[in-house]
Amino acid sequence: MKNLIIITLLLIGSTTFAQNKNAKASMEVDGICGMCKARIEKACLNTKGVKFATWSIDTHELKLIYDDRKTDVNTIQKQVLAAGHDVKEIKATDEAYAAVHPCCKYRDEAVKEEHEDKGGAHEGDAH
Repeated sequence: MKNLIIITLLLIGSTTFAQNKNAKASMEVDGICGMCKARIEKACLNTKGVKFATWSIDTHELKLIYDDRKTDVNTIQKQVLAAGHDVKEIKATDEAYAAVHPCCKYRDEAVKEEHEDKGGAHEGDAH
């Protein structure tokens, strides 16, 4: 009986250690150019537990891989907002938005049109 309990505990323990600690998530984040891409990804990667972050200029989709024992989507989202970028249902503060580079003012229609006139922003654009 004692051996059965020990074996059961070992199996439970090894199952716990084998759990996948990497979580995946994606969210919509507003931005307009390569500088925005760099800022958004940096904000994510500077969050403890985030292992991978890539943001698409074309689709505005931010894809993440993170250690869910160290962080969560809400924490990552707060970092993106603090960097001055809106997420789908929450706007960055006016102070955070004001701090982004003038060419990155994605809420400004004239700036959006300027980027479109250049033939669209390319993922490698860094201004």
